[in-house]
Amino acid sequence: MITTMRHLSGIARLCLRLTTAALVLATLLISVIFATQCMQAQTLHTLHAFRGPDGGYPWASLIRDSVGNLYGTTYYGGNTNCGGTECGVVFKLSPKGKLTVLHAFTAGSDGDKPLAGLIRDAAGNLYGTTQYGGSGCNSYGCGTVFKVDKTGKETVLHSFTGADGGDPMGGVVRDEKGNLYGTTSSGTIFELDTAGVLTTLYTFTAAADGLFPTGSIVRDAAGNLYGTTYYGGTGCTNNGGCGTVYKLGTNLTLTTLHYFDGRTDGYAPFGGLIADAAGNLYGTTSEDENYASASGTVFEVGETTGSFTVLHFFNPATEGGQSLATLARDVAGNLYGANSLGGGGCGTRSCGTIWKLDTNSNLTVLTDFGKGNQGKYPRGGVVLDKAGNIYGTTTTGGSKGGAGTVFKITP
Repeated sequence: MITTMRHLSGIARLCLRLTTAALVLATLLISVIFATQCMQAQTLHTLHAFRGPDGGYPWASLIRDSVGNLYGTTYYGGNTNCGGTECGVVFKLSPKGKLTVLHAFTAGSDGDKPLAGLIRDAAGNLYGTTQYGGSGCNSYGCGTVFKVDKTGKETVLHSFTGADGGDPMGGVVRDEKGNLYGTTSSGTIFELDTAGVLTTLYTFTAAADGLFPTGSIVRDAAGNLYGTTYYGGTGCTNNGGCGTVYKLGTNLTLTTLHYFDGRTDGYAPFGGLIADAAGNLYGTTSEDENYASASGTVFEVGETTGSFTVLHFFNPATEGGQSLATLARDVAGNLYGANSLGGGGCGTRSCGTIWKLDTNSNLTVLTDFGKGNQGKYPRGGVVLDKAGNIYGTTTTGGSKGGAGTVFKITP
């Protein structure tokens, strides 16, 4: 079983030191074990280290096109006229490692500080949200939904006014007609049609139905929407409730599929949900009460029954914790994610991990971040290619300025 990168590097050195004579003397069982561990070693590559003008502190998952280009956002960096921390960018990273800033936000009507990742249509247009900016409300702005085309031209599709929601922290999903769906952290679920007309589908009451929806949502073939709220619900009294998993039907009736209680199932789900082909939902909580430090859980909600299963409780000391990102899933059903804290890498809180959870709920730490020049604190999730390579971001670290990285993990 794969353990941390520090342990793996020790195994690799040991494998290299084994001489032919030693292999002859070793038992067949030990030889097989060491050979297996050598083959399972993962390698971490830094594809790009952000410096500030090209972006900084990426907090969201990447997406990947058919030829291997990566697309993402950074929460800070970019436009140097934007203030002390700048306003964030939309970027493209080629397979050869060339980074292009497609759009640098100005904190004006175009938006400010994209916290969520992107989606891409068949024509190559990118869609996302900014948490702040826009022309809709106060001096900071209440956020936007935007489009960036292949040339880097940005179009604001909607500026939130506060009355129709504000501060979107999750991304959007798109239906077959091009309509976009998402949430605002102030407490709404919305639809934005191709004419730019926004409809508020549901407004949370900050009570039993949930509070503070932050993650991206899932839309099924019938048009039902699924998501999480970070707080709210009736499962506990901690911080106004420990969060929920919900379904918004096509009749705009909201059904709570699960109330988190904080003890047996975790609390504070931040990253939203993914779904498999059968419609089962998967997500994480960022905390649980089994450990004093940030930990959390991985969970599954059954599509047909609504059943809730905790697949794994994180041990923050060895596996990391505080998962804030949306999960990824491979064709075999294995889940992959990022923990923004924990692990054994560096410091008292450690620098986070990338992990795999197999279909038997066995967790393997693929990378334990511990060196500043390899990045720290992966807040966004990961994306996989067909060869099994894993791509993601860290919010800080990197040898060229400490403003975060784009990385690749090879099997």
